[in-house]
Amino acid sequence: MFNARHLVSRLRAFTQRGPRSPSPPRPLSTVNPSIINSNIPIEEERLPWYDSRDFYPVRVGQVFKSRYQVVGKLGYGGYSTVWLCRDLMEHCYVAVKVFSQLSTEPIQRELEAFRYLNNLAKTDDFGRQCIRTPLDQFELPVDPAISSQPFQCLVFEPAAKSIWDVREKARGDLLPENVVKAVVRHVLFALVYLHQEAKMVHTDIQEQNILLSMMDFEALRAYEDSERTNPLPQKVVGNRNIYLSRAIDCEAYGHPVLSDFGEARFGRAKYTGAIQPIPYRAPEVILGMPWDEKVDIWSLGTMIWDMFQGTRLFETAAGPDSRQHIAHMVSLLGLPPADFLRRSETGEPWKYFDTRGHWTGTTTLSNDSLELLEHRLEGEKKAQFLGFVRKMLKWIPEERYTAYELLDDPWLSSS
Repeated sequence: MFNARHLVSRLRAFTQRGPRSPSPPRPLSTVNPSIINSNIPIEEERLPWYDSRDFYPVRVGQVFKSRYQVVGKLGYGGYSTVWLCRDLMEHCYVAVKVFSQLSTEPIQRELEAFRYLNNLAKTDDFGRQCIRTPLDQFELPVDPAISSQPFQCLVFEPAAKSIWDVREKARGDLLPENVVKAVVRHVLFALVYLHQEAKMVHTDIQEQNILLSMMDFEALRAYEDSERTNPLPQKVVGNRNIYLSRAIDCEAYGHPVLSDFGEARFGRAKYTGAIQPIPYRAPEVILGMPWDEKVDIWSLGTMIWDMFQGTRLFETAAGPDSRQHIAHMVSLLGLPPADFLRRSETGEPWKYFDTRGHWTGTTTLSNDSLELLEHRLEGEKKAQFLGFVRKMLKWIPEERYTAYELLDDPWLSSS
């Protein structure tokens, strides 16, 4: 039977309870992990530029900022390690990204980008929800035994995995068309917010930087239980432990979010200089021209192709020039307008074209076309998909569709 007096009493008790006290740090696991041979490089040690002095020696169980207790290692990148932690104040799990000493410029740029975004007028724009922004930022204090400089840290909500991880786990299986469309829509919403509201260029659109948010919070508790009862093998080198990364075994994912603003630009209408992963690099960047937010649209077009087809559209290797890359662009898009080539501030185009825009490069142009390379669709669906990609892959940046315009594309909205 419904008891109104009992319900009111429960509600009053709940509202008078106040904030919970901070949790005490949890004791360390008593299970001894296996030890890896110290001569075998693992994890970040395998990076070509690795130097132990550049990476903070995180230990499972330690507490950062008197608040974040390390549970286990989630992964590492070129210039950071990432750790699942318990937030002892908020009684939840967070991911703490500990930057190396080699990442001074990217971390400063990322911090400036997040400060800038946080200072913008608050809005209910869905695109803002499609961007992964930090919950907190702090420094690990200087320890002369480790480094003369502090280590920068960012705190985020835990993410399940990147779209790249999803594709890698599929082991050759292609992502379903509806999944690709869902990911693309969320990235476009993020770019609408960044380009139109924030006037910011991300410059690093790629599958590794699109993360699936967490919905399966039981998976985080299971992760901690596994770390305590069955810790992964680790390596001991001097006074530091190097841990193997453990992935979160998640069964329920949230919506995709765009992450990693270490290369973001804002505050100007045009920029110069090299940006973007080479396979996703826009022609105006390769050819030494000023660029703007339309470089993100080019990267998105090439990334969508990779996600949907399972192979890179522009498979290139770094080298002294970009002959093969530009030659493949010409094969797929036709010759660029000569007026476009004259925008270059470096003379780079004249390695490949004459002043009328004719190809003079030593690389032979192939007979490839987007129609020949696309192998998943047929008929009207194929035409729609190729039409969508062509809206992004145009020589002249001003002719590329905006993120807002792309949201109305027929292929993206078709079932």
